[in-house]
Amino acid sequence: MLVAACGVGSACDDEGAVTVHSISFRGVKAVDQSRLRAALATRENSKMPLVGWQLPWSKKNAFDRSRVGADLKRIEAFYADRGYPDARVSGFNVTLNKKENAVDVTLTIIEGQPVRVASVHYVGFDDVIPPAHLKVLEDNPPLKVGEARDRQLVIAAHEQALNELRDHGYAYANVAIEEQDGETGKDATITFRAEPGVLAHFGPISVAGNQSVSDHVIQRELTFHEGELYRTSVVQNSQRRLYGLDLFQFVNVETINSGQTPDDVPMRVTVAEGKHHRVNFGIGYGTEEKERFDGEFHHLNFLGGARTAGVHGRWSSLDRGVRLDVNQPYFFAPHFSLGAEAQQWHTFTPAYNSTTSGGKLTLTHRADPRTSWSISLTSERDTSAVQPAVRNQPTLRGDLIALGLDPTTDEQRGTLNAAGFDLQRSTADNVINARRGYQLSFHVEEAGTLLPGTFHYYAVSVDGRHYQPITDSLVLANRVQFGNIAERGGSRTGVPFAKRYFLGGATSVRGWGRFEISPLSSGLPIGGDSMLAFSSELRAMLNGKLGAVVFLDGGNVWANQWTLALGDLRYAVGPGLRYQTPVGPIRFDVGYQLNPIPGLIVNGAPQARRWRLHFSIGQAF
Repeated sequence: MLVAACGVGSACDDEGAVTVHSISFRGVKAVDQSRLRAALATRENSKMPLVGWQLPWSKKNAFDRSRVGADLKRIEAFYADRGYPDARVSGFNVTLNKKENAVDVTLTIIEGQPVRVASVHYVGFDDVIPPAHLKVLEDNPPLKVGEARDRQLVIAAHEQALNELRDHGYAYANVAIEEQDGETGKDATITFRAEPGVLAHFGPISVAGNQSVSDHVIQRELTFHEGELYRTSVVQNSQRRLYGLDLFQFVNVETINSGQTPDDVPMRVTVAEGKHHRVNFGIGYGTEEKERFDGEFHHLNFLGGARTAGVHGRWSSLDRGVRLDVNQPYFFAPHFSLGAEAQQWHTFTPAYNSTTSGGKLTLTHRADPRTSWSISLTSERDTSAVQPAVRNQPTLRGDLIALGLDPTTDEQRGTLNAAGFDLQRSTADNVINARRGYQLSFHVEEAGTLLPGTFHYYAVSVDGRHYQPITDSLVLANRVQFGNIAERGGSRTGVPFAKRYFLGGATSVRGWGRFEISPLSSGLPIGGDSMLAFSSELRAMLNGKLGAVVFLDGGNVWANQWTLALGDLRYAVGPGLRYQTPVGPIRFDVGYQLNPIPGLIVNGAPQARRWRLHFSIGQAF
């Protein structure tokens, strides 16, 4: 029996006058309640995750009793698709609050007994796909024996089997689904029967929709050629590679269906070109850094051939400069690209200024969208000079001389020639705002031995990130960084000042400003040889495009190489707001120092406050 109760009946009848404060379930054990709630036409008011608070500007959803009947059918259909055909709603209770402006909806559900998977069989596959592949299908089906027969999992298993056939040359294959219930009607035997058709090869390849990008550029990105065995995996990989050029708004690689099933499958690549000129602007703010402005222009088909060329400029009180870059894809082979970069960059730390002028050449290999490695050659001129305001501090000047400062000029000058190697692996679902997956970056660099120069050192760094969704609106994000730079021969003068480590700022330990965490001399940070940092964020979507985070950051920089004194870590906590935009989330963070750095000088005076403000675009990591 269904029951609908309201304190004041007229309030329930007045559409829009009463909103839905909450929707709860009783008796629900077999399915996810959040997904069941999302299947209903009746929606509860938006609330802050975890605490359940309703924000004043959040969306209000009116209670409409005319939707009740449709929701009951939706619940039954939802359960039937998940293997519970006997599920029914036994109670539908509506309770009006004291203010008579909102209701709490409670649904009581009797789930009944599920139809369980008794067995899964694959028939007709053994003669057309390798035994090892058939074993993978049989041992790892989405459908699990003994579990409820979920229609979505049946479809997933069907697509898995079909793709296996089409990835072994059977372009026109079909897979029939046969389901037999046992004597009780609660045990389902599911059979996937292969209908492979003819074995096919790739036929002629045509290109359509391109205007300024040549057919040759498009065809060289394809990972299949005419006459090769037809495989869906290489078709999908080709489509991903074309999207990776950033030249097209739309890419579709498909078979040309003529109503026949020939041995040679004609292929067509259809593209729609996007804008080849991109301009981006960004702004940021830090309590010490003040305003930060970034501008970037890129040409995505520079001189044809899908080359890219761009210029990036930045201005702030802590760093400013211009960087040029050019990238040539398909450098003699499909998976290789060659990039060149030139820059003139100025950095202003509390103790000294650094200017870097030079270039870098990088050869990158990307076998798949998730993994890449690269080797690089860097040649630049580095100049660092003591800040005029601190030249008369003997202790600071002496420490910098020990690190390579010329006592006659109060400068460090030299040529840096280095070779580097990078390895990157990413399974993150979104580059700008990831919700799941991980990213791992590894970098090593050597200067002064293979490529002679003024500076002699080797460096290694690791950056790991992990993103784990907790609910549809909550994500736990974590990051760990480690870096070490070591001088050759034990000398401390072989590292340019511009390469030394600092922490603090909008993307680091947010309780401090940029360059504020490092070994001190006369109260001023001068950089160090080893670094460890971590960040942990709980990210929540509040309402629409508005989100919030709480974070814990930690880290430190040490003067000596290979030093990790965990007891010396500096910690910061704080809240933040996020607003989603097409170019990434707009970010505002407030960081608070849990354990300030004794003796730190900020803007010429001992640090007087333990908090920092940070405003930027994009997640902190």
